[in-house]
Amino acid sequence: MTMPRVRWVVAGLALFAAFLALGVLVARQPPALDAAVANSLRGEDSRPLGHVAGVVTNVLGPVLPYLLGVVLIAVALRWRERAKLSLRLGVVLVVCRLTSVLGKPLFDRQRPRVYPETSYPSGHVVSVASTAFVAVLLCVWLVPRLVRWAVAVAVAATVLGAACRVVLGVHWVTDTVGAVLAVLGVGLVTAAAAGLLPAPPGGRNLAG
Repeated sequence: MTMPRVRWVVAGLALFAAFLALGVLVARQPPALDAAVANSLRGEDSRPLGHVAGVVTNVLGPVLPYLLGVVLIAVALRWRERAKLSLRLGVVLVVCRLTSVLGKPLFDRQRPRVYPETSYPSGHVVSVASTAFVAVLLCVWLVPRLVRWAVAVAVAATVLGAACRVVLGVHWVTDTVGAVLAVLGVGLVTAAAAGLLPAPPGGRNLAG
């Protein structure tokens, strides 16, 4: 494993360790920030802002990884030389998405209000962040000129998705932070292991 790739793996492991540490710290008792934000937004889910947030999270939620999966399949079928790249990106997407599936029972954190399933990390935010992370990688390899734009959209979508879940009162702020830490941690390690990071100059020509 090359030194640049090792750096990505180390960064990913550090972020994932932060996700685990945060989960342990907040699992039983919400910190002051969580409590303050939850109290200030209590009942907002039944008001206009909450209705808007509900519509937004119907889009910025679990449907996104499936949509990106369809895109990756389409890329593989349309450009056969990109099939290996699509497969590797698909693996990263699945592994990132699993962080909420496996993390929720691990921490068993209660939500700010009565709502199905446990709270940490936010599954919706994991879905948005996973999709955003893999979409940025896709741009890195195939359309490098759009990477900055893709990163900006990815950050904005993740923050918006997180804010909506907090407004709806179904997640604490730290649930959304943990989701991002988990996705970035697992994503960096998996992408490095799959040979997607670091992307070489002219990666567009090597992506197959």
